[in-house]
Parts: sequence; structure tokens; C-alpha cells
Amino acid sequence: MSKVVDHLAELTGFRDRDVLDTTLAGALRDLLEPQRVAIHRCVGEESSRRWLTRARLAADEAAATADPLWVEFDSLPRLAEFPARVAAIDTHEPVNVPGTPHVTIFPLFTDRDVAGVVELESVAPLDVDQLRLVVSILRIYRNFQSLLDYSERDTLTGLLNRKTFDEAFYKLSSQPAEDNTAPAGERRVRASTQAHFIGVLDIDHFKSVNDRYGHLIGDEVLLLLSRLMRSCFRYHDRLYRFGGEEFVVMMRCASDADAGRAFERLRASVASYQFPQVGNITVSVGYTVLKPGDTPSSAFERADKAVYWAKTHGRNQVCSHADLIARGELADDSKVGDVELF
Repeated sequence: MSKVVDHLAELTGFRDRDVLDTTLAGALRDLLEPQRVAIHRCVGEESSRRWLTRARLAADEAAATADPLWVEFDSLPRLAEFPARVAAIDTHEPVNVPGTPHVTIFPLFTDRDVAGVVELESVAPLDVDQLRLVVSILRIYRNFQSLLDYSERDTLTGLLNRKTFDEAFYKLSSQPAEDNTAPAGERRVRASTQAHFIGVLDIDHFKSVNDRYGHLIGDEVLLLLSRLMRSCFRYHDRLYRFGGEEFVVMMRCASDADAGRAFERLRASVASYQFPQVGNITVSVGYTVLKPGDTPSSAFERADKAVYWAKTHGRNQVCSHADLIARGELADDSKVGDVELF
């Protein structure tokens, strides 16, 4: 019993979701001693969801492996390629796949949606006590995920909230431009020189929406906009609601032009969408590349200047801070951190 308590204490001691999955895999491996434990997440939109491996840990391995964060989405297997996993999700019950090894698949849920599955490979089927132990641990895991969601996500839209931005910023900006670290024989992320970008999105004339239709309709606009954002960006792009009608995106692209096309895709989707009762709305977007030595505030300030320029020059457009500097529309007051360069 003390071993179980120790693992539960470790599992709930982290606030990093990446570490949380590897910790869960390690706990199940140590407690049940299977041949292998794997955690597979469902990523992407409903019509084209795929499996992303978040942790994979064999009995003789010291550390878990996983798919690279920036793996190409199209290289991931489709949900239908693993019908037993889909069956576990659909039935909300463990699914047994007899064979050598025997595979037991447990559905993994959050309060908001389907998260994925946990797979245990073992020599023999799990007994009743082992099944009960896994289900209990996953229930605690789900409850802890709910607590993280409550503290880290905007209650209306489900997007990440402002207070998680700084930590994610430093984590994202510290990642290498290329990631070819997938294990031998596994899918690999496309090798290309890529940079990180931050974009600030602001709804045009949103105050008039609240004034004319009321705050309930305004909240519906915010909720629908968040769904459009999820459909326009990739599963690994980080989407935030900073408050009111202001949203932030952190993403990685090959170039400033590629980032601009991604934001333009969102702008066009919003402009063509018919919001109930309100009709059409538009958004203004400003974005910037992350520079060496950037702080969250310095990068956000550049993107915010670009979106302010967009809103004061016609709205309903996407503006690159670097492009505005090159055109002489904004002064180049470059900073590294909070120290001005002379």
C-alpha cells in the first residue's frame, strides 16, 4: 500500500502535463510490472483525429520515450487504425486484446473531452485486483487533470489562461529549432529550420457586440471564436485567452510568411463565419518572431504594437511587426529582455 501511496504522491506533485504522462507510465510500470506501458493521446479535429504517443515505457527501460512535440501531424496514425483503442473510448470500459503479449487498453478521459488511452502489455491478462488498481489510479489522474484545467484554463472558452503564458513561453523558446530525437524505427519530425512566433488577436468592435446584444451573446461569440481558433491552428500550437476579447497564439513556423498565412487563415475564417444573432465579425492580428533573449513581456509588446497598428489602420487584417518595421510604419525599438540596445 505504501508503494501505491508513494506513486500517487509523485503523480500529483507535478504541474507540468508533459511530466504528468511520463510519471503515470512509470507508476503503472512499477506497480504492475507489465512488459510495456504506453499512453496515446487523441489529437486533431473530430474529422481527422490521430494518435500521438505521449509516453512509452518498457520493463527494462530507465526513461519513457514519446513522439516529438513537433511531429508532422499527417505522419501520425489515424484513430481507425487501432480499433481496440477506439472501442475502449466508445464503451468507457477496458478492452482486452488476447495475444503475445496480452494487451489491456484503458480509456483516458478529462472532464472536457476524450484524452486517449493507456495500454498495458503483459504476459497474462490482468487479474481483478490489478484492473481495479489501474482504474482507481486513472480516476485520481483524471481528477488531478481537472484541477489543472481549473487553474490553467479559461472557464468560458477552455483555452489556456494568462497565468500559464510566461512558463510556457520560456519552455517553448528554449526548445531547439529542429527535433529529430524520435527513437530509431519511429516516425520523425520533418527536419527544417523553424522559429517560434507569438500572435495577438483582438476582436474588432467587440464592445458594440456586448452593448447591442448583451453579454450572453458576447460570451457566445468568444466561445465560437475559440472553436474557430482550434480548427485553424495545429494541435501543438498553444492558444490563450488573455481576457475580454484578447487572444494569444504561440506557434512554430518555418518563416514569417508562413506564420502570416496561418494567422490570415484564421482571420478569413472568422470574417466568413455567421455568428448567431450577431452575423459577421472581424479580427485584427499582430505577430512577431521570438528573438534571442526575449522575455514574455517584450515579445508580447511587439505583437501588441502590430495589432494596435492593424486596428488603427482599417482593422480586419494581419500585421507582422517585422514587416511594419521594414516599411517604416513602426520605429525599431529592439530590446533584449528589458535592456534597450544602442
